Amino acid sequence: MFEVFVLAIALSMDAFAVSIGLGSKKVVNAEKLFLKAAAYFGFFQGFMPILGYYSGKGLSSWIEDYAPWIAFILLLFIGGKMIYESLSEGIEEDIAKVTHRVLLVLAIATSIDAMAAGYAITLLEVDILLACLIIGITTFAFSWIGVNIGEKSGVWLESKAELFGGLVLIAIAFKMLLG
Repeated sequence: MFEVFVLAIALSMDAFAVSIGLGSKKVVNAEKLFLKAAAYFGFFQGFMPILGYYSGKGLSSWIEDYAPWIAFILLLFIGGKMIYESLSEGIEEDIAKVTHRVLLVLAIATSIDAMAAGYAITLLEVDILLACLIIGITTFAFSWIGVNIGEKSGVWLESKAELFGGLVLIAIAFKMLLG
């Protein structure tokens, strides 16, 4: 279960970083943005691992011998991608208005990693629904906090959050590979 909590925190860093960027936009009704961003990001981060998990379960009989390596490569890739994104400019600068459509696109984009991580969850002996609930609630909380931080202090923490999340995912990848 410890791995699920660490995974939840690492996966939520993408949404946390984007939430900081959204909060820094100084929208008129920030209280609504806190809830909307947290709900969108929390839901999709909690739902997408289920898709990855069941896809992984369906393929497990064919790739059983290679499963740890596949999980390692996926988590290593996701972590590397997050580190790369932490060093580049975020998409939030290009967003003029934070609408439901924008939040939906951002939530799906940030949760693709969670879908891939769902495959790695097949290797853990945990209840997938409980794991996804933990991931969703963690992301909800980090997104809520991220919008608040962005509103109060700007984007100085945004890239550091993604960098941290990427490093944690890479550490989990090596832990899964080495047992």
